[in-house]
Amino acid sequence: MDLKTDFNSKQFQRRKIQTLDISTTIYGKVPPQAKELEEVVLGACMIEKGAYTLAAEILKPESFYVDANQKIFKAMQFLDSNQRPIDCLTVIEALKMADEIDIVGCPFYITKLTNTVVSAANIETHARFVLQKFIQRELIRLSGETIQAAFDDSTDCFELIDQHEKTLSLITTGNIKSNFTHTTSIGSEEINRLYYLQNHPASLTGVDTGYPFINALTNGWQDGTLIILAARPSVGKTAFATNLIRNAANTVPVGMFSLEMGKGQIMRNMLSAESRVYLEKLNSGKMTMQELEEVVMANKRINDLKIFIDDTGGIDIIELRSKARRMVAKHGIRLIVVDYLQLMSGSNNKNQNRENEISQISRDLKSLSKELKLPIIALSQLNRDSEKTKREPQLSDLRESGAIEQDADIVMFLWRDDYQQVPGQEQGEFSNTAYVKFAKHRAGALDKLAFKTDFRVQTWFDLNQWDDYCRPGVFKRVVDINKNHEASKLEDDAPF
Repeated sequence: MDLKTDFNSKQFQRRKIQTLDISTTIYGKVPPQAKELEEVVLGACMIEKGAYTLAAEILKPESFYVDANQKIFKAMQFLDSNQRPIDCLTVIEALKMADEIDIVGCPFYITKLTNTVVSAANIETHARFVLQKFIQRELIRLSGETIQAAFDDSTDCFELIDQHEKTLSLITTGNIKSNFTHTTSIGSEEINRLYYLQNHPASLTGVDTGYPFINALTNGWQDGTLIILAARPSVGKTAFATNLIRNAANTVPVGMFSLEMGKGQIMRNMLSAESRVYLEKLNSGKMTMQELEEVVMANKRINDLKIFIDDTGGIDIIELRSKARRMVAKHGIRLIVVDYLQLMSGSNNKNQNRENEISQISRDLKSLSKELKLPIIALSQLNRDSEKTKREPQLSDLRESGAIEQDADIVMFLWRDDYQQVPGQEQGEFSNTAYVKFAKHRAGALDKLAFKTDFRVQTWFDLNQWDDYCRPGVFKRVVDINKNHEASKLEDDAPF
């Protein structure tokens, strides 16, 4: 009998010998596997009650490398879901019902599995070894698919990067599971936290906002939260956001995605706020040597902070996610600010309307804040309704999507008393009264906080800070500098 006849013989078909699929090898290597441990895990599940429960918390049928072992574990899943005992005989019967008993190697293979182990004492350790091999195979598979797609000229490389990162995250989160925790340990952690806060009353649980009244309301920007900062154009969203960035950067690294302004303009806004030299002078460069010295000193102070700015125009959510992950990995970013949400683009689905696109962006930002375990502040525009009716903004005024208010943990509205003033109407030099309204706050109270603004130096002040800003020494020094007075005219003891 020749070789071809032997391969087609009924005897060979009955043997069901599992042969190695050459297509599963990578660069001539067999994928990571632990066949012996797979057999030990399956055998332990069939000889000891409760062993399957331990294994099922760690493994899934696809976690097994050998196809027969996958089918056996799937049969155990079937038995468990039907509240039937798992042992050698019931597994054989379940495989017969599924018409898979011959595929796995007849009852002899099942019996052999139970003879390979004496007890299920180490089943959890063995199962984790099997899981480790499965994760290695998944990483190889993902890398291979990414390489193949990268060679395709029609592939969008940014979508490919995002898909690779998303799948990589799924491999981790889907297979490395956290154990359940009894309320005893959770409660102990909370009580210890409360004792700490009692002994450290000034401590914040989140990122410092720099404004005492906002800190009192939020206890700082909390990890995993999406904060929407919304206002009509020219109310001062970006100025307020850059103030928040400078304040937070005193304690943690901060990242900003500016879709509207270039990084040079953002830096000039910060320098104006830090130096108290008018922004128009930084834009024109027309200033005295005293003013220039103040700006240089302000620049040194800002350089000591960890602030990272990306001013890519029209960035989409895919690219933002990728850059945010790299920011966190490389610089340890603890707060992200996006200016502003409506300038972002979503997926490349051209058939998707703008409202659905914004909804997807807000959901993705919320998901990203939970994934990276940090707060994200996203600036947003309001529609014209509040202007038409001359009223305070409300949640329905958020532009282009109702999903924003659903996804956000905090929604803050900004508005100013002078915003509706008739052009040419006289305004006092420091008369701008502004408000920050907490219209939604999942973890705290709703409130309306009063502020003062001086947009000549791109700064929002709460009322206590305003009083300090207007103290005679400070006020005189700021005004004198900006009126090009000589340094000798300044008060020697004026604080700054």
